[in-house]
Amino acid sequence: KSDSYIKLMDWQADKAEQRLKETGQITVIVKDQGSIHISRATREQYKRWESQGLYIFLLPTYSPELNRIENEWQRIKEDELAGRMFEDEYDLAMAVIEAIESRNERNGLEVERFLFKNQKNKKVN
Repeated sequence: KSDSYIKLMDWQADKAEQRLKETGQITVIVKDQGSIHISRATREQYKRWESQGLYIFLLPTYSPELNRIENEWQRIKEDELAGRMFEDEYDLAMAVIEAIESRNERNGLEVERFLFKNQKNKKVN
């Protein structure tokens, strides 16, 4: 949903604003043209995010070969999750989180997870 996506991007914009203040560098996030990325509610946030130093670069439609995350998801599915069965969505989610953390550690990268909170203020992945 756009509301949840905007919360995630607000978090990124806050981090971008801090980076801009500390280093003078802007932040660019590359997105495909999924409906949530180009919804009216999302597009209405672009100027505000840009004022915080966060710029959104939209890939051309129907160009998964340009979206680097598509290759990463393919590797996770083939290398980390292939042949495994999961009891429920939670177990699958935990396996994906472990796979991402493992791949990032092997490749010397850093990963940070954003936790959404529902109305009762409980953490939801």
